[in-house]
Amino acid sequence: MTSTTVEQENPLTEGLERLPVHSTTLTIFGATGDLAKRKLLPALYNLAHEGALPERFNLVGVSRGELTDEAFRDEATEAIKQFSRRTPDETVLKALTANVRYVTGSFDDKTAYPKLGEVLDAFDEEAGQPLNRLFYLSTAPEFFPVIVENLGEAGLGHHEGVEVRCVIEKPFGTTLAEAKELNRSVLSVFEERQIFRIDHYLGKETVQNMMAFRFANGLFEPVWNRNYIDHVQITASEDLGIGSRAGYYDNAGALRDLVQNHMLQLLCHVAMEPPVDFSADEVRDEKVKVLHAIKAPTAASVDEMAVRAQYTKGTVGGEDVPGYLDEAGVPEDSNTETYAAMRLEIDNWRWAGVPFYLRTGKRLARKVTEIAVTLRPVPHLAFKQEGSVGVRPNQLVLTMQPNEGVSLSLLAKIPGTRMRIRPVNMEFLYGTAFLSQSPEAYERLIMDAMRGDATLFTRNDEVEAQWRICDPIVQKWESTPGPLPTYEAGTQGPAEADALLLGDAEWRAI
Repeated sequence: MTSTTVEQENPLTEGLERLPVHSTTLTIFGATGDLAKRKLLPALYNLAHEGALPERFNLVGVSRGELTDEAFRDEATEAIKQFSRRTPDETVLKALTANVRYVTGSFDDKTAYPKLGEVLDAFDEEAGQPLNRLFYLSTAPEFFPVIVENLGEAGLGHHEGVEVRCVIEKPFGTTLAEAKELNRSVLSVFEERQIFRIDHYLGKETVQNMMAFRFANGLFEPVWNRNYIDHVQITASEDLGIGSRAGYYDNAGALRDLVQNHMLQLLCHVAMEPPVDFSADEVRDEKVKVLHAIKAPTAASVDEMAVRAQYTKGTVGGEDVPGYLDEAGVPEDSNTETYAAMRLEIDNWRWAGVPFYLRTGKRLARKVTEIAVTLRPVPHLAFKQEGSVGVRPNQLVLTMQPNEGVSLSLLAKIPGTRMRIRPVNMEFLYGTAFLSQSPEAYERLIMDAMRGDATLFTRNDEVEAQWRICDPIVQKWESTPGPLPTYEAGTQGPAEADALLLGDAEWRAI
């Protein structure tokens, strides 16, 4: 029996097949930028390696730099070799990059778009049929409306006989007013079904698995409500600083960078009701209901439910690092938060009275993204004996980074003659259970966009509902002078965040 036969018959790999995708030409605006090099191009390679790309797949890069097709091919090849999650196979790599095209032009240069149209038409002619078209806006957010408007003016927003789709990166606006204006701009060219607002957290296997755990297992659904759950903590911490992103980060801050999009999406997955089916609109309808059930903060209530802070110099991983105000490119009087935490409540039948704690920050003790669901404690104290670690509430922890998996803390008896108790963990790890490395989030999302499956993408009303919650906090913080609370780099965050916690709740150690 060959190794291939064994792999095909292994029951643990069942269900890992790929769905067919219509032939597509993908155009990346900002193709020479950091996101394209680090994430998009390597994702395309790994899809090609797995045979997941459509039979006819073409790649076009658009950017300001003066490059030939060959020079762009070389840049793309180098980026894939440097950042791919697997060592590239030369045959696959050459096949992927053999036919790439490059269009030079700034995004506000109207003459670049007819040139792009000619390249797309040439691919159609070569294929003998029109191909689906996917435009990926991997650019600074101020160019989103510019590119969309120019695509519309050049007649590239629709194409007879095929699907035309547009992927837009975050941030989708920096305020509620901006988000509404951007939605109006994009919807003047594309229909909602053509627009894919990407949030790469939603492409992570553990995030998607939240729905499987909740709705496919009778074990969890009966206790997934205010009667049994004490509180929920959602953490997205990083041990890194801002690197070379001072220009972007100092204008954004932790709230805009992570809370408004990623973390509120994670909250929706925890709290949503079961959809009628798992189609895009049914799932997103349920998420919007959750967001609408969260009461928007007022200027008076912000200080009670949200905390911000900046990191100061400290030690991370044994290395001394500077404080935020000493980072290159950061103004010495900056009031931008590098840490944000908040307490939200969902005012509906299932979750009334259950606090949801969200926190994110740079230069914390380690990199971790997790959702911790803490159940109510058992109602008796019979196990309080000398030598017990203590009866602690059960916790279900879903980890997205660094190691995707799920753990459930239970209480067990310590061996011996006395009834002494300590917590133990039941753990599930993706790599172990499925004998494969989880695909990068961008791999899944690019494939979904090519298929036209918008389930893991954000709808226009979702974006606006998220901003309705975050906008009052942004406005209050921007109108309040500093200095901000601080925390030492490499620690758990500011002590002020403890004031958000209710009852006996404690922040999980990062």
